[in-house]
Amino acid sequence: MPFQPSNRSRVEPFIAMEVLAAAVERERQGHRVVRMEVGQPGAPAPKPVVAAAQAAIASGRLGYTEAMGIRPLREAIAGHYAGAYGLDVSPDRIAVTAGSSGAFSLAFLAAFDVGQRVAMPTPGYPAYRNLLGALGIEAVEIETGADTRWALTPDMIRRAHAQKPLHGILIASPANPTGTMYSPEALKALVEVADELGLWFISDEIYHGLVFAGEQRSALEFSPRAIVVNSFSKYYCMTGWRIGWMVLPEMLVRPVDRLAQNLYLSNNEISQRAAVAAFDPASAVELDATRAVYAANRAVLIDRLPRIGFDELLPVDGAFYVYASVKRFSNDSLEFARRMLVEAGVAATPGPDFDAARGHGFIRFSFAGTETDIVEAADRLQAWLK
Repeated sequence: MPFQPSNRSRVEPFIAMEVLAAAVERERQGHRVVRMEVGQPGAPAPKPVVAAAQAAIASGRLGYTEAMGIRPLREAIAGHYAGAYGLDVSPDRIAVTAGSSGAFSLAFLAAFDVGQRVAMPTPGYPAYRNLLGALGIEAVEIETGADTRWALTPDMIRRAHAQKPLHGILIASPANPTGTMYSPEALKALVEVADELGLWFISDEIYHGLVFAGEQRSALEFSPRAIVVNSFSKYYCMTGWRIGWMVLPEMLVRPVDRLAQNLYLSNNEISQRAAVAAFDPASAVELDATRAVYAANRAVLIDRLPRIGFDELLPVDGAFYVYASVKRFSNDSLEFARRMLVEAGVAATPGPDFDAARGHGFIRFSFAGTETDIVEAADRLQAWLK
C-alpha cells in the first residue's frame, strides 16, 4: 500500500512527554498540577548565560557556525574537563551538539552500522533504545537489580557478548531513572571489558554535577576510546537552549564532523555563545544554589515516600529522580499515574517508559522543582493514598 510511514518511524512513544501533555491540558482547564513528570530544572539559566545570549542578539549578525561548534565553547568545555576532572582533553575532540539527543544520534551513526548490537541496562532512559531502533541498530537491554545496585557489570557484558556478539555498551552515571552512580572501580571495569572485547563504550554523563552519594568520575579517565556525552540541560539549567556536547575518540572526530555538516549544518549561534558563560564563576554560584535545592528535595522524598507507602526506592545517588515502587497500590503504573494526575494533581512518569518488563510496578518522580512543590506533592499523595 503506498504512502505509509516508514518502519523505522514505528518507535515507542516517550511516555514522559505524553504525561507532560496531559498535565499541561489539566492546567489549561484550570487545575493545579505539581509537575514531577519530566527532568527539567525548575531554575532558569544562570544570569551570565542570559546576558551572553542578549549580547549575542544585540550584536546583530547571527549565522552558521562550524559544524563541530564555535572554538571558544569547545575550549571552555576542554577547560571544564581540566578543572573538574584533571583531564587534558583537546578542544579538537569536542563536538557541540543539539543537546545530548543530538549527540546520541551522531554517536550512534558514527560508531554503529545497521544490525549491530548495543548493550544497555534496564531500567533505563527510553530514548536510547528508540533512537537506536529508528537507526536500525539493536538495543540489547540487560535486566539489572538490587544485587548490582541496578548497574551493569563486566560479567553481564561477557555473557551477553558470548550469546551473540555485541558492538557497544551504553550506560548513564548517574542513571535515569534509577539514580545509580557507578563507583570509579565499577566504571573502570566496564570500560576495560569494552576495550578488551573491542566494543565502543558510550558514557552518558549528563547528570554530572548532580551527585549526592558516591564519587563522580568520567569514563574519559579510563580509555581514550570512550565516547562521552554531556549537556547544558540538567546541571546548567538550560533545557530549552538545546545545547550539549560530546568528547570523541580521535578516530571518530572526522566522521562526526561529516555527519554534523550534512544533518544539522551547525547548532544555533545564540546558544553556543551563551553556553560559554555557563562556566563563568558567577554561574557556578547560582548552579550550586540550585543543586542545594535538589538535595533538600531529595531528602524530603526519601523521607516521605516510604512513609506514604512507596516502600521500595532505587538508589537515588544522583540526577534528580526517585524511581519508586507502586506495588502496594497498583500493578498498573500507567493507570496509577493517570489517576494520580486527575485525582491528586501530581504528574509523574510511569515505569514502562524505562522498563517494559517490570515497569508496571514503578513510577518516576522528578524532584527538579522547588522545595515548596515537592512538599506539596508529598502532602497531596499522602492525602490521596491514606
